[in-house]
Amino acid sequence: MDFGLILLTIGVSFILAVISAPLLIPILRRMKFGQQIRNEGPQSHQKKAGTPTMGGIVIILAFTLAFLKFSVINTDFYVLLVATLGFGLVGFLDDYIKIVFKRSLGLTPRQKLFGQLLFAGIVCALLISEGHSTALGIPGTSIAFDWGAWFYYPFIILMMLAISNAVNFTDGLDGLLSGVSAIALGAYAVIAMQATSIPAAVCAAAMIGAVLGFLVFNAHPAKVFMGDTGSLGIGGAIAAIAIITKSELLFLVIGGVFVIEMLSVVLQVISFKTRGKRIFKMSPIHHHFELSGWSEWRVVVTFWAVGLLLAGVGLYLNKGL
Repeated sequence: MDFGLILLTIGVSFILAVISAPLLIPILRRMKFGQQIRNEGPQSHQKKAGTPTMGGIVIILAFTLAFLKFSVINTDFYVLLVATLGFGLVGFLDDYIKIVFKRSLGLTPRQKLFGQLLFAGIVCALLISEGHSTALGIPGTSIAFDWGAWFYYPFIILMMLAISNAVNFTDGLDGLLSGVSAIALGAYAVIAMQATSIPAAVCAAAMIGAVLGFLVFNAHPAKVFMGDTGSLGIGGAIAAIAIITKSELLFLVIGGVFVIEMLSVVLQVISFKTRGKRIFKMSPIHHHFELSGWSEWRVVVTFWAVGLLLAGVGLYLNKGL
């Protein structure tokens, strides 16, 4: 596969994001699309109230234009596009309702779940139409098991929901998700090139450029937040790339930071409901470190470093697949 194509895709997507963000941010300010900060969150975050959100539009726009320009068009292309834009649309509606209708929760849980299930179902239909393999490989080994479509496709749907929400939980500090997702997507770009999947490699590259371009304006102190528009769109892209490259279970390693973030929320809820006690000072876990005295930048850089380490481990394990 042409490595130059991947670099070109990253570069074009990056430039598109860097150009479009300064145009969008003033519009979001004029429309008063400002972030609402939870009172129960870290007090240091209160000063972020009013910072424009829905900046994920920049990510989705830059990604889409670069992906359409440089990818070949086949079934995999449509799977990746539906997953990214579909989940991004769910996030956009959630953000829009939060801001315009002043509903702090945005879409109801049922409405959000319906939207995610709808697009995950479309992805499954596309995969079935191309005869996608239903085998799952165990990372680091040559072992794979195939329990058939009755197991694989429900698993895929749950996987897409879990990954998109895990990525969403990670979006809580300036630059945190942008950096962690760029690292994970970098690993998946390598895996996609090894698998000679041009759409998956170009998809990863287009999203890398988009999130890095967005990071220019999202790094501490953030001038704009991506909102659910960006986080759910990124999650949809990562999930789809993992599926297309047949590295579904490898996400547990490459996306280890996302997994940890989601587990911290799940464990916190279970502990509080069953024992009336919290495990962490606040979940997701990045807030726990903040409340423990870490600076926001220290938390972000540490999580980036962990993400980089896990991406390297994931690429090493991929050799055994």
